[in-house]
Amino acid sequence: MHFVDAKGILTGGKGRYGMNIYRGCSHGCVYCDSRSKCYQFTHPFEDIEVKRNAPELLEKALKSKRQKCMIGTGSMSDPYMHCEEKLGLTRRCLEVICENGFGAAIQTKSDRILRDVDLLEAINRNAKCVVQMTLTTWDDRLCGILEPNVCNTKRRVEVLEEMRKRGIPTVVWLTPILPFINDTEENVLAILEACARAEVRGIICFDMGLTLRDGDREYYYAALDRHFPGLKERYIRIYGSAYEVPSPRSGPLMTLFRDFCREHGILYKPEECFDYMSRLPEKYHQMSLLEG
Repeated sequence: MHFVDAKGILTGGKGRYGMNIYRGCSHGCVYCDSRSKCYQFTHPFEDIEVKRNAPELLEKALKSKRQKCMIGTGSMSDPYMHCEEKLGLTRRCLEVICENGFGAAIQTKSDRILRDVDLLEAINRNAKCVVQMTLTTWDDRLCGILEPNVCNTKRRVEVLEEMRKRGIPTVVWLTPILPFINDTEENVLAILEACARAEVRGIICFDMGLTLRDGDREYYYAALDRHFPGLKERYIRIYGSAYEVPSPRSGPLMTLFRDFCREHGILYKPEECFDYMSRLPEKYHQMSLLEG
């Protein structure tokens, strides 16, 4: 872990902003796209870069904006890694969001988010808060291999259920589904049924498969060699160096996914999920313009 003074914190525009308080990750997920060389990391991925001035930068940025909007975090690096327990930067940024009347959309795999549930409730009461949880693997043993340094899927579902009890809307990322590993009907259906019980608002799944880029591919293949001998060669034979790596079962699994979501009234089209997460309630949006 090392500390930097960042020059800025928000990215995006036109009412859609995101931030990454940390750069790198300690979860150790074997498939992590953020390891890809295209993101131009200049330090080892597990040597977490900490933007120690993130709360101050966020305070300044939000005070300069006339129109309230949703602030997203977690798309690149999980805001609730192990170091957050000690540093508390995510919590301080949530306090800034709450104090300035903005909304928040937070993506994580960690149950550490429960520490900040008081702030999430306050943000959701005053504006809007959406908690996004990634779920990939129902089997605990397999989950421990694929996502070794973070709580398992069943614990993440408990987080979703706690959010439901508190009236905080949730969205699940059902991705990635790894060919020949967790791309089974049993796995996908178990996750979907848990989502229905937790009354999630939406589930994002672009396809049943994963993407591999330079940097990410090498790390993933090394994990296959450790845990699934011979599978790397199968990938190379079928997919070569392709970026998109779809499961051979993608067709029936996507049909299962869409049919289940339609039956249970769950948003499943990615554009609809993103639109939901990026919009403040219309009444609140109009009030913020009047206040400005």
